[in-house]
Amino acid sequence: MIIGVPKEIKNNENRVGVTPAGTMELVRHGHTVFIQQNAGLQSGFSDEEYISAGGQILPTIEDVYQTAEMIIKVKEPIEPEYSLIKKDQLLFTYFHFASSEVLTKAMIDSGSVCVSYETVEDPDRSLPLLTPMSEVAGRMSIQQGAKYLEKPLKGRGILLGGVPGVAPAKVLILGGGVVGTQAAKMAAGMGADVTILDISPKRLKYLDDVMPANINTEYSNEYTIRKHIKTSDLIVGGVLIPGAKAPKLITRDMLKDMRPGTVLVDVAVDQGGCFETTKPTTHQDPVYIIDDVVHYSVANMPGAVPYTSTLALTNVTLPYAVQLANKGWKKACKENEPLKKGLNVINGDVVYPAISEAFGLPLEDVNGYLD
Repeated sequence: MIIGVPKEIKNNENRVGVTPAGTMELVRHGHTVFIQQNAGLQSGFSDEEYISAGGQILPTIEDVYQTAEMIIKVKEPIEPEYSLIKKDQLLFTYFHFASSEVLTKAMIDSGSVCVSYETVEDPDRSLPLLTPMSEVAGRMSIQQGAKYLEKPLKGRGILLGGVPGVAPAKVLILGGGVVGTQAAKMAAGMGADVTILDISPKRLKYLDDVMPANINTEYSNEYTIRKHIKTSDLIVGGVLIPGAKAPKLITRDMLKDMRPGTVLVDVAVDQGGCFETTKPTTHQDPVYIIDDVVHYSVANMPGAVPYTSTLALTNVTLPYAVQLANKGWKKACKENEPLKKGLNVINGDVVYPAISEAFGLPLEDVNGYLD
């Protein structure tokens, strides 16, 4: 198969879809890999490294899309890319369709086959291709939150871990999944007073057993959230419903109960955000303030640490990419149930229920395309 790896063009997105090591593995399986010139540079990978790994360099993004049968990238295509995507072309990337009707309709119109990293789902309901980026984003949420708590950045002017004789900051984490767990570890390690809210008693019991003493767990409901936001300094939103829009757990009216300079970090922004006042921001312009509350909602947080993120992403996506390339998407998805759940849009038809529900679009049975 002819595989193309374009340079990411989303604002400050420095990751790349495949590393030189991943390129070598795909070439070893007999595939041709075209990398756009300088696509890996911001992640720390030169064109020479890709060439040494057996890849070939193409000068423009147009060349990559025109040449490739399968596109492997990191973020969803954005408007300048829509017209480059060909009918029947296989796209393997993060899409987060439920957060963008414009993107969804563009991919329907393209006639392409869209396999979304974030909806590939193992039998235990874990999301293997989302996990490493959720780990990065969870850890970064505390790193960024601690920074924006500083007074020159309009935060409360509180040090996350406090100092002897001065109480640490209070961190509230909504969701005890991968993002929430990693955020809690980072916040606890910095000495903060951490509370995790979740709706799964089983998950709360697990977290209570394994987390440090400065992390508390509570069952999540509106009453509990309203109670904690009054005294929290940093609030992290890490709630995910696979492939669907995130629930709005903090509403606009709740902001008035927060202290001026409270920082909200919405890691769920890719799925629409779990705060009602969330709007996507960029690394270039990451925050905005509503009712004296600082909002950080960068839609590609791991893009700020591209070397770490790209390596972690290729580690998990490569085995699936090899299957798609070796067998073709129909056979690969028919034989691999988790990969089949990654199919979102096929030749103009929506085949993933959460996307159909989000926009009231007809839903087709994915199995009808795999015979």
